[in-house]
Amino acid sequence: MTTSWLIAIDNSEPSLKAVDHVIQEATGRQTPPQIFLVNVQAPLSSDITRFIEGAVVKDFHLEAGEAALAAAKAKLAAAGLAFSAHILVGEAAPSIVDFAKDKGCSMVIMGARGLGSVIGLFMGSVATKVLHLSPVPVLLIK
Repeated sequence: MTTSWLIAIDNSEPSLKAVDHVIQEATGRQTPPQIFLVNVQAPLSSDITRFIEGAVVKDFHLEAGEAALAAAKAKLAAAGLAFSAHILVGEAAPSIVDFAKDKGCSMVIMGARGLGSVIGLFMGSVATKVLHLSPVPVLLIK
């Protein structure tokens, strides 16, 4: 059975550290895990999408998602690890968890922003939401 890992990427320094961690862990394994890179784009408000064609909005999300994934893709390719990249549109935490469930991932790996517990309580970080929603282990990298 192949191990599958989802790496949530937002192009932040912590998410790129998560990629570095995966590279270190995966290269030491006899059978590398199946790696899914996932970037979630926030949907545009209906006030905006009412005036813009759907194809333009789709292209916008695709371009922004590709830009966010570029550094992570380059790191994994340089390490010789196979991966697939996915750009989703929606609320970040549920989108990440639903994707992990759909693909049968055994772990979600993501960067932690390190805002601290008090700020995290008020802002409701994506990492905190993923921890609560995910049925599989979540590894947070600082």
